Formats: sequence, structure tokens, C-alpha cells
Amino acid sequence: MKSIKFLVLSLALSIFFIASSAFTDGSKETERLHAASNVLKDFGKIKESIPHNLLSECEGVVIVPKLINAGFVVGGKRGRGVAMVRLSDGKWSDPVFITMTGGSIGAQIGVQSVDLVLVFRHKGVLAKVKNGDFTIGGDASAAAGPVGRSTSANTDYKLDAEVYSYSRSRGLFAGISINGSNLGIDKTANANFYGSDITSKEIFDTNKNDSEAVTGLKAALTAL
Repeated sequence: MKSIKFLVLSLALSIFFIASSAFTDGSKETERLHAASNVLKDFGKIKESIPHNLLSECEGVVIVPKLINAGFVVGGKRGRGVAMVRLSDGKWSDPVFITMTGGSIGAQIGVQSVDLVLVFRHKGVLAKVKNGDFTIGGDASAAAGPVGRSTSANTDYKLDAEVYSYSRSRGLFAGISINGSNLGIDKTANANFYGSDITSKEIFDTNKNDSEAVTGLKAALTAL
């Protein structure tokens, strides 16, 4: 009987440590990076997608795979993604893990999964996130992004908004508004992937991570 109890206890402890390591070895973060890469690749297959000239001049991006947008008159959004900024040498920084939350009121009903890409004209806006979070549409003006792969298409994007949004929607919603949504740093995810002593500013300031997931994400963004 004692031996059986010992085996059961040993098995329980093994399961506990395996489960614990799954939350701390960066595997979930790696999956998020792969999902973000796939979002960019899917956007690249769309004829009327993000203009090349906007991408070439932007200084920051946020990718949120499978953002959940749900509501019945009062709506809510929740998603986890990554953010990158362009460095002085033109390369993209290592990705910072972020969260996106928000609410809305209006004529809406249903549940929707949205692949979301936000294009930032200036990286200083994203840098604000390191101090906590910021509100899209409040701290940074936002608008639906112009479409057209041609460099001559929709050049009026230079006039107004700081953030341009692009989404691939599924479900019952006709579209998505990001105004009023909050971006925040996912400190737990960053600690899991990079180490507990790193800050979001340090991640934004470097591009030294050479893991397959990060390299693939940067390649997908460059190829978009």
C-alpha cells in the first residue's frame, strides 16, 4: 500500500513539474510568435492589403492573432500579440509581448475571431506602453488603414492618423473598431521568453534574439 501511495505521489509531482515547465519554458510565447508570423503571411496573400509605402515608412507594428471580439449591445475585446519597432539601422526590433483589451457600445451581436495588424507611423507611440498601457484613439489617433499594394495607392495615409488598423474577420461581425482599446505589456510572457530581468524598453532597443520563432516573424514582416 505504501509503495502504491509513493508511486501515486511521484506521478503527481511529475505531472506538476511538467505542467509548471510548460508555463515557464517559453513554449506558449513561441506559439504566439508563430501565430503572428502566420497572420503576416496570410495578409501577404491578400491582393488589397497593406500598402508597401506605408509599411516602408512605418516605425512600429502590432500583430494580434485571433483577437476575440464579442458582444451583445455592449462589446468587449481581448487578445494577446506582439509589438515591434524599427531600429535606427532599419531593422526590426525583437518582439515585445503585449495584451489588447477594450469595450464598445453600439448595434452589435455575436462572437468574432479577428487577426489584427496595427501599423504605427512613429515608434514613440509604442514606447509609451513601457510605462503601463495606452489607449488607442485616446493617446494615439487611429483609423482603418488604406489598402492597395501599389506604392501609389492611397497616399492620403500621411495626413491624419497615428495608427492604422487591418483585420481579417470571421464570425458574425461586419468589422471591428479599435478605438478605446488598451495596449499593455505582457510582463509574464516577456519574462518567460527572455528572462525575468529584462524590460520592454530593452527588448524594443535590440534585435539580437536569433531563435527560429523570432527570426521567422521578422522575415514575414520584411516580406509583407
